[in-house]
Amino acid sequence: MRQSAPLLNLRAVSTNSALIAALAQNAPPGCRVTVYDGLGRLPIFNPDDEGEQTPAEALALIDAVSDADDVIVSCPEYAHGVPGGLKNTLDWLVSRDAAVGKSAMLVHASPRSLFARAALAEIMRTMSFALYEDVALEIPLLGKKPPEVEKILAEPANRRAMRETVQVFADCIRRQT
Repeated sequence: MRQSAPLLNLRAVSTNSALIAALAQNAPPGCRVTVYDGLGRLPIFNPDDEGEQTPAEALALIDAVSDADDVIVSCPEYAHGVPGGLKNTLDWLVSRDAAVGKSAMLVHASPRSLFARAALAEIMRTMSFALYEDVALEIPLLGKKPPEVEKILAEPANRRAMRETVQVFADCIRRQT
């Protein structure tokens, strides 16, 4: 069984978090999407805190990414960039082997996050994630209230798109291994 470790947004009511949660609920048979929700508990990355000084919260992140078969990231865009909380999360993985060769996919809750997408893809490629850019999912949720988001994510076509995207991603990984 493939296990994905999506990285979750900090906001309590986030369209990206809702999309990740829906991916977990709609994972196809043979795939399990386990949501990592510890971004808000991670201390600010400081290279002096690596090694024996690594905080428990950062170790939990590193273990979650290491134990997962792949990583799925959904990211909002702030000021044409990647939000600081997500960048901080990735920084904790830079000097570890957790990201090296780890299959990763980006999914999107906004068609307008083009700058963040490009920046995030560049960061993840630089970290040696095996970024699958041919496999993509975008469900436009920007500006929607939680009840609208739930309704959109529950639509049969969107549920099917989520299942198919995770399945195609898992199949791509299987062919590579």
